[in-house]
Amino acid sequence: MIKSNTFFIKNFKNVVFIGEHGSLKELVKINQSLNLNTKIVTSKDQSLSLKKQNLEFKIFDTLNEKFKKFIKKDFNIDETLFLSIRSRWIFKKNDIKKFFKNNLINYHPSRLPVYSGAADVSWRIMSGDRIDCQVFHLIDQNIDSGAVLMFKESILPEDYIKPFHLIDYSNRKIIELYKEFLIDLKKKKHLNLQKQNVYLSKYHPRLYTKINGWIDWNFESEKLIRFINAFETPYEGASTTLKGKRVYLKDVQIHGGEIGSHPYMSGLITRKKKDWIVVSTVDENFLIVKQVLNEKNRNIIKTIKVGDRFITSNLKIFNSKKIRPKIGPRGLTK
Repeated sequence: MIKSNTFFIKNFKNVVFIGEHGSLKELVKINQSLNLNTKIVTSKDQSLSLKKQNLEFKIFDTLNEKFKKFIKKDFNIDETLFLSIRSRWIFKKNDIKKFFKNNLINYHPSRLPVYSGAADVSWRIMSGDRIDCQVFHLIDQNIDSGAVLMFKESILPEDYIKPFHLIDYSNRKIIELYKEFLIDLKKKKHLNLQKQNVYLSKYHPRLYTKINGWIDWNFESEKLIRFINAFETPYEGASTTLKGKRVYLKDVQIHGGEIGSHPYMSGLITRKKKDWIVVSTVDENFLIVKQVLNEKNRNIIKTIKVGDRFITSNLKIFNSKKIRPKIGPRGLTK
């Protein structure tokens, strides 16, 4: 409920999660510890994560009348918090007010409004952002623009530079903030609505590794390593071509210990050892690469020879920027 620029739930009894999350099992346990009833609604595309966590859930392609009946069967809307957590649905303004009765909030795992949109982990790595932030905010008719209810910032550990690092860190931090948030609601606290600074707003579209992860060898080494890291595990890896075939680079680091280079050499493999190779960039730095994966996910680094070159065509770079992938309840759509 929203009243006098605050958010509260007068008789808080239920939580409905909409979407999925790697820490959802822990969040359900917090609900149980606070005597809150729980329902989980997800899409078919997201259900695998919930199966792995042995959680009960209901699949809906759209949040239609069947969804509404499913909720109303057991829960009083006035007593229920709806938490969109990596949800694939777009919520309509009329439903937010009339069905959800403004008890609908979103979890966003990065600073707002600086990182509104999707693929926050990859964009943050590309940007070199070292500040983590967990946010709960109201949902309105726009994307990630609703008033903030609670947030918590922290600094990432120095060696956390890849997606799986940031995801693991975020999965732990949400548990802390979620428990604090629920305890405040259980105590009937009125949480102040903190408007977002619109002039700082910056939207980031969704990324899909096989479409957007093509390496541009014209990037300077610092930007290049950030880009490659941004598509690391658990994603397939940033890609390029070797002898005309697509390959994915992983376990890559900057190396400054070589002598002499030229921008024309960028992508050229200049040194080869048993388990790693050295690759030139456009500036004085090089890359050390330990995994070059083929389409079958096999490391082919032993077959690479000095003088081979990684190449990404201008057309592939163009298409990686031209195509904007979209993911809905049924998975990827272009």
